[in-house]
Amino acid sequence: MRPRHPLPRKLPKVWLFSDVRTRADVITLAALLPPGSGVVLRHDSLTPGARWRLLRRLMRVASARGLTVLLAGMPATAARWGADGVHLRQHDARRAGQARRAGLLVTMPVHNAREARRAHRAASDGVFVSPLHPTRSHPGAPVLGRAVWLRLARLAGGQAIALGGMTPARARALQRARGISTGWAAIDAWEEKASKRRARQKRNAVPT
Repeated sequence: MRPRHPLPRKLPKVWLFSDVRTRADVITLAALLPPGSGVVLRHDSLTPGARWRLLRRLMRVASARGLTVLLAGMPATAARWGADGVHLRQHDARRAGQARRAGLLVTMPVHNAREARRAHRAASDGVFVSPLHPTRSHPGAPVLGRAVWLRLARLAGGQAIALGGMTPARARALQRARGISTGWAAIDAWEEKASKRRARQKRNAVPT
């Protein structure tokens, strides 16, 4: 299956990174995103059939809200399943050309200078540089900090997307940096938004 529509090479500024550990499912979280945002669907532990069905459900939400959906994994799978792009792991960087020939957007993760250079050689459309801040998904892991994050982002080229403990306020502070196009991605920030919405709905449902 081909991508739903031709996409510009410019990526969304706001992203959801899916994670099987979140209490709210990725479909619920995707519905909370601002229109025009992006989603990276991982969920690698699912069977291919279950992952395909999850992607199809996500694509229906994406179509209604104008979201861009990237599937982590192989370009051939992303193209066949109808994703807008592919999120390539570092060891699959050589497949970036295959993804572009299939009309897919390409992103890669970046955690250090070696990975940044590899993403630059692959000419990826965007890079998720992490972790900028401490994150609940990797407690105690070393963080990059702003100066190192900016250096890696510039080294990698493409659109840099901050991941790791990101919030809207931290994203605004980062976007004030000069000379680089930045975006932000999160897991916990969207999970917390979903939790607040559930709590609000529960309060509103209680008879007074």
